[in-house]
Amino acid sequence: MKNWQALLLIVVAYIAMHVASILMQIPFALYFMKDTTLSDLDIQFHTVAWSLFTANLIAAIVFYILIRRRKNFFKVFKGKTASFGMTILWGIIGFILALVGQMVAGMIEMVAFGTEPGSDNTNLLGEIAQTAPIIIISIVLFAPLLEEIVFRRAIFGGIYTKTNFFIAAIISAFLFAIVHGELEHTLVYMGPAFAFSFIYYKTNRILAPIIGHLLMNAFVVIVQLNQDKIEEWQNLQQSLIMFFQ
Repeated sequence: MKNWQALLLIVVAYIAMHVASILMQIPFALYFMKDTTLSDLDIQFHTVAWSLFTANLIAAIVFYILIRRRKNFFKVFKGKTASFGMTILWGIIGFILALVGQMVAGMIEMVAFGTEPGSDNTNLLGEIAQTAPIIIISIVLFAPLLEEIVFRRAIFGGIYTKTNFFIAAIISAFLFAIVHGELEHTLVYMGPAFAFSFIYYKTNRILAPIIGHLLMNAFVVIVQLNQDKIEEWQNLQQSLIMFFQ
């Protein structure tokens, strides 16, 4: 099997994973409905969390089978491959760039298009995580791993070999945004995606964008799960400012 065929199968497996996660909701829903202590909303949250986790796990195994025997599969660009230490450093830099890119994109959306800040998907995943923590593994581990292989190696890397960095980065970032299903926040998703493409290009290691993506998703999960504490801290700060004024 040639590399382009493996890349195509990876994309197909990724699409199949999303379809499977929806189909799996039926048996999982029937299973959780047997627990009379769960509310209807809890059943929905557990169903979504476990179906997504299971589909992600299967997809990760399929990706491994497709990739394991392919030497230099992730080495797409010319030049040396970054050391492990530099790869970690670039992963951290990618996390910072992704946050900055997301904030700038959010401001552009708000000023230019009047789009309200905040993501319904992120808020929903935060609510699900409080009820079914298993989804945290999907968000923090599987999403960075699978999405970077698909969008950075398969799509960005594949297009790069036929065009150039900017065309490949823009197309892969746009598709990354579309898949997340919030068209009003297309720029917000494209910002981090572009940053992850950049650090993949700089390091020639897929591990760098995976680390950056993982750190970003972990940061978002921590913020979502501690929203109440953050609001309390903000209220305390405001009270102290008013007191000293």
